[in-house]
Amino acid sequence: MKKYIVLSFSVYLGVMTAFAQGNLDSQIVDRAAEVEDKVLSWRRDFHAHPELGNEETRTAGIVADHLRSLGMEVTEGVAVTGVVGILKGGKPGPTVALRADMDALPVTERNELPFRSQVRTTYNGQETGVMHACGHDSHVAILMGAAEVLASMKKDLKGTVKFIFQPAEEGLEDKTVSTWGAKQMVEEGVMEDVAAVFGLHINSQTPVGVIKYKSGPAMAAVDNLEIRVKGRQAHGAYPWSSVDPIVTSSQIVMGLQTIVSRNVKIIEIPAIVTIGAIHGGVRHNIIPEEVEMIGTIRTYSEPQQSLIHRRIREIAGNIAESAGAAAEVSIKKMYPVTHNDPELTEKMRPTLEKVAGSENVRLHDPVTGAEDFSFFQKERPGLFIFLGGMPADGDPETAPSHHTPDFYLDESGFVLGVKALSQLAVDYMEMN
Repeated sequence: MKKYIVLSFSVYLGVMTAFAQGNLDSQIVDRAAEVEDKVLSWRRDFHAHPELGNEETRTAGIVADHLRSLGMEVTEGVAVTGVVGILKGGKPGPTVALRADMDALPVTERNELPFRSQVRTTYNGQETGVMHACGHDSHVAILMGAAEVLASMKKDLKGTVKFIFQPAEEGLEDKTVSTWGAKQMVEEGVMEDVAAVFGLHINSQTPVGVIKYKSGPAMAAVDNLEIRVKGRQAHGAYPWSSVDPIVTSSQIVMGLQTIVSRNVKIIEIPAIVTIGAIHGGVRHNIIPEEVEMIGTIRTYSEPQQSLIHRRIREIAGNIAESAGAAAEVSIKKMYPVTHNDPELTEKMRPTLEKVAGSENVRLHDPVTGAEDFSFFQKERPGLFIFLGGMPADGDPETAPSHHTPDFYLDESGFVLGVKALSQLAVDYMEMN
């Protein structure tokens, strides 16, 4: 008899727990639908008023006012212009962080949207437009929507949600600044009390309604490369008097191509070494004294990164020496690998399938782009997903890509982002 009573009580607890979880799930669906119009309005406003990294004062002010209106504890000026909001649930539990980046790009918008950007600025000495050409305006609006959804469920939340609105994900023009964006937020202690962190990125070449993810290394680490080749200047009519840094640089560029084709084990994971610019000389008949090359390196593990750095230095140095020149190689590590914690990813995959449908949750290949969300993941387990922003009948091959003047998003997919972030936070707190 006693055994029967205990069993019945445990069954009762299980039923009640499942009922409570189902109730939270349905609240997320209903309230996400209720805030959809607000999300679209916010996004369009931010799109029409883009701000570059560490200049997001207007955006940050709107975010902070919204979070305060929801009864949150709000801190402004984090990492220059960042905003952090704290929502304390009615029940004890872990702290979950949700992140959105706020900055725009020095790109001149080229479309006929009624809310297109007409903001102008001077960037790197050149006049240019300013545009949300990567979708950060949608990230901010989606997280503001998730904040409203979760605040409405405050008494039922088993823990605390930290809303991180981050500046300067795209980096800064000021190259004297050594830290910005996520890195600086981490240095200022944003992740100290966090158990797990979640983020998303809209994708203009993924259909609306689709969520993509990858366990482990999902996006590349990025390093900036600079090589200065120093030779001996001479008249272009007397090349034997020179040590030609242009010819030497050409040989170095070709030599660098062998790193990925011959040194990297590309059957396991890809890598990229790209020279993006070469500068040298001022006149058609003068062999210059110096040539500068700049480029980018993309890798997916620290051993792979170390190998490529070593080979760049060896190839550049030895080729230059063989020509009688000298090569100075400078490599600046920028963002680490965006690494989705495998255990967390597997734990949260059912959540993604719950909000999008299992047929709409898909694995993606390693992305050679980089994200400073990786700095948050180096502190705590994290999961970074991609949200579809391409019209359902669009073609990924022809859809305007990120960082371009024609970048375009189908706003009908934003509500799924609100549901995904809200559900990830709730489910994580329920499971921990």
